[in-house]
Amino acid sequence: MRVGVYVGSFNPVHEQHMTIVKHIIENNIVDKVIVIPTLGYWDKQNLININDRINMLKFYETEKIIIDTTHNNLEYTYQVLDALKKEAQDEYYLIIGADNLVNLHLWKEIDKILENKILVINRDDIDVSKYIEGKDNFILVSDLPSKDISSTNIRKLISTASYNQLKDIINKKVLDYIIENNLYGG
Repeated sequence: MRVGVYVGSFNPVHEQHMTIVKHIIENNIVDKVIVIPTLGYWDKQNLININDRINMLKFYETEKIIIDTTHNNLEYTYQVLDALKKEAQDEYYLIIGADNLVNLHLWKEIDKILENKILVINRDDIDVSKYIEGKDNFILVSDLPSKDISSTNIRKLISTASYNQLKDIINKKVLDYIIENNLYGG
């Protein structure tokens, strides 16, 4: 089975995250996607509780979109991929944004990561070809409808914006959860 692995902080999850997941499943690039919110991140500050981030992701769970609750404490991507490989003999496709290509060579145990397929989600402002040219394990996903959405901007908007201003970038159930649990000043 071809399994996408989408690791991130999802602080909070937004519509572009799920557009990516649905697109690669619907276009038969992978059979299913495991979404893995991380407990911590070496470059992230102010992450809300992992259980809240998992609960928000659970609104999207289907038989093809799996929200992982067992690998969240692994610090590095290579550890996540190693753990998954020990559990099942699937073919794994790491999902990354094109912005990650710039520093991918600096990732911990990059050689282990590159043993897998890498799905690169294209962004208009990045020249992906210079990073993936001649590398068979990289697959560029360039036909994805792109929106300029970031969790950082959503966190800033939550305390001041109306639902109508947020409805195209964040799921109503996720927004309701944020407000009910007073997350991000909502």
